[in-house]
Amino acid sequence: MTAIAHVPPTGGTATPPPEPGRSNKLTPYFLLLPAGLALLVFFVLPILTLINTSLQSGGLEEGYTFTWSFSNYWDVWVDYWPQFLRSFVYAGSATVLAILIAYPIAYMIAFKAGQWRSILLVLIIAPFFTSFLIRTLAWTTILSDTGPVTSFFRSIHVLALTDWIGLTSDSRILATPLAVILGLTYNFLPFMTLPLYASLEKQDPGLLQAAGDLYASSWQGFWKITWPLSLPGVISGTLLTFIPAAGDYVNATFLGSMRESMTGNAIDALFLRIRDYSHAAALSVSLMAAIVVLVIYYVRRSGTEDLV
Repeated sequence: MTAIAHVPPTGGTATPPPEPGRSNKLTPYFLLLPAGLALLVFFVLPILTLINTSLQSGGLEEGYTFTWSFSNYWDVWVDYWPQFLRSFVYAGSATVLAILIAYPIAYMIAFKAGQWRSILLVLIIAPFFTSFLIRTLAWTTILSDTGPVTSFFRSIHVLALTDWIGLTSDSRILATPLAVILGLTYNFLPFMTLPLYASLEKQDPGLLQAAGDLYASSWQGFWKITWPLSLPGVISGTLLTFIPAAGDYVNATFLGSMRESMTGNAIDALFLRIRDYSHAAALSVSLMAAIVVLVIYYVRRSGTEDLV
């Protein structure tokens, strides 16, 4: 059979496809316009307003004036450095505790749950159906001095050890650093569990089988395969847990005392009670800047930017 070649009409040439017009080139920018406007209105402008307020001097009665008052940042650091340091210690402790709790849960759901996987994921998300405030207030009952949790740990002398460490005092949990850390861990635990599950669930089980064929033990297979492949989920979960925990003030308010106040509590007091807006804004900007620096350092040191 003879192939029939396409011959253009006599005297004509093949017409090249039309070049995309200017409107087609601008289409991606028009699609990004709503998100860009939302980012500008709800993020960039508030940040600029906060920075502007932090550099003002004056008071509520005589009014505030923009005077490049960088001394506000020094003032809040001198006055509130304990709350600043406490915020990162509590948030870091809660993040480590959340990893220790969430990783086995995520591992079990990803590899062992089978048909129960969807139900278990719903149970993890279920606390979000309740107000953050109500969930925190519930822990005041759970950790009460006469409650079963405190009574149990007191009976086995665990509180004596935590008293010695400084996490509790007078053999009670409520209104101590341990109560605040437990509240932060509980409230932000889903933020750690879900990224870990997403990272573990997409791993190929055949890799572990291949490791077993090469005489690797289960523990070696975990450290050489499962753990490195789950690092994007660990990093994502760590950031999603640490960042909101560092700025939280609800848990310290209801589960702690004045001795356990965090930076968020100081900002709340400066804005709403003392009405010192310039120092409140300076403290807010300082907290955000410190978190950004820590996040950048952590992501670079972790060796991966493939965040889930």
